[in-house]
Amino acid sequence: MNLSGKIALVTGASRGIGAATAQALAAAGAHVIITGRDVKALEGVEQAIHEAGGTATIAPMDLLEQDAITRLAEAVAGRWGKLDVMVVNAGILPTLMPVVDIDQKALGKAVSTHLLATQALLAAFDRLLRKSEAGRVIGITTTVATQPRAFWGAYAATKAAQEVLLDCYAQEVANISSVKVAIVNPRATRTAMRAKAYPGEDPKSVKDPAVVADAVVELIGQDFASPHRITIN
Repeated sequence: MNLSGKIALVTGASRGIGAATAQALAAAGAHVIITGRDVKALEGVEQAIHEAGGTATIAPMDLLEQDAITRLAEAVAGRWGKLDVMVVNAGILPTLMPVVDIDQKALGKAVSTHLLATQALLAAFDRLLRKSEAGRVIGITTTVATQPRAFWGAYAATKAAQEVLLDCYAQEVANISSVKVAIVNPRATRTAMRAKAYPGEDPKSVKDPAVVADAVVELIGQDFASPHRITIN
């Protein structure tokens, strides 16, 4: 896949699927803007990209900070004038518990991360995505968003809401722009979030994030009906 000249943004890029996707995009030739809260981890991802011959810009930020997304969009507009790819990957896993025991503060943070931040990203970067010849928005989702499971209520409900938001956006821009939206379910993948949810699981029993990253990059180069959904087994 040749993404030379493309500008890509990956949220939650300090580790896991986000970091792997950023590296895969850079390996394909894109200049990647990587965001996250862990500055040291982002610098590590940036260094790995540069050592592999790619280019990246780190943008340490908290998606929940007021105006942070707007400031980032303004910076991207000023430097590149467009955005070709946006990978909405950042997420949090609230403590698994019965619905009646869900902590409201934790639920609010999940709503803000998965739903409000996604809407803010779409609002801030929509005009830049439309300036691309083939803008792509990739949302990383989860199986429980469509197959609810006991004790996963806070995570499942907010990720389901995120899917609906992305789906609606895809339909709204389908006939008036070249922007297309895909929702990717990576299923079981070796990440810190997975380890938190399944502490007794052997990490080697699930796939490496690079497998998901390669599938995302391949998808970005394709022409697909929007909204589009894929599951990576």
